[in-house]
Amino acid sequence: MDLLEPPAPMNDHAASPPSVSKSKNCDLSPAMRAKIERNRQRAVMLRQARLASRPSAGEGGGTSAKVAKTVDSGGGFFIDEEEEEQRTKKVVHQPAPVIEADYLVCDHCDKSFMDSYLSNGFDLAVCDNCRDYEVKHKLMSRTAAKQLYLLKDCDLDQREPVLRFVLRKNPHNPHWGDIKLYLKLQVEKRSLEVWGSEEALEEAKESREENREVQKQKRFNKKVKELRCAMRSSVWTKGTNVHQHQYCPEELVDEEEDLYRKVCNTCGHELTYEKM
Repeated sequence: MDLLEPPAPMNDHAASPPSVSKSKNCDLSPAMRAKIERNRQRAVMLRQARLASRPSAGEGGGTSAKVAKTVDSGGGFFIDEEEEEQRTKKVVHQPAPVIEADYLVCDHCDKSFMDSYLSNGFDLAVCDNCRDYEVKHKLMSRTAAKQLYLLKDCDLDQREPVLRFVLRKNPHNPHWGDIKLYLKLQVEKRSLEVWGSEEALEEAKESREENREVQKQKRFNKKVKELRCAMRSSVWTKGTNVHQHQYCPEELVDEEEDLYRKVCNTCGHELTYEKM
């Protein structure tokens, strides 16, 4: 039996036949081949630049040539740092010119202005210079608007045009919800739309105040009656331990004080009471 001969060594050309590499290149599109060629040329240029930057053997300390820094673009090729900065440089657009017709005219000084606090927040054509913080353009809360001008929620939120407001942090507790601030001038105008005139508003305020006083007096009288009944019942209970009264069935009526009385047949004790 013959021994197998060892295989002959293969050279580099045998390991990678040129036909295979040619077939792979043929599969690439022209764009891809052009891209590969550009990358190859750039790599050669980078290698030449690195070699040029090295000091020569004869010179002890040669100066290196200036080489442009490259940045990986993430797309399979390198670009110069200057090109990257120009590509990523933000473009700042100049604002469009303001047309003179868009200017507002102040109702007080008749001067043109672009915007103001009152125009942006409350749609009122008044510039910041003419704004009266204390009196005319004073702000007020929603609760104060409802109490002082007898307005309801529907008058503020549903009646057209809906009153505009600004939100502010609650001054009593910042953790509570924001409060709504209305322009006092606009609230007064809305109250005139609801009540018709200032006289009608004042009459409504007086009527509400009178009703409030009447209800307050009724609650006071009711508490007084309850206290009187409690005191009389306690006195009558203590008297039963010594003497038990026997009252006449007839009731004596005091019409002025709205009181009823009964007289005991034995001791003449009078029991005064009220009927609820």
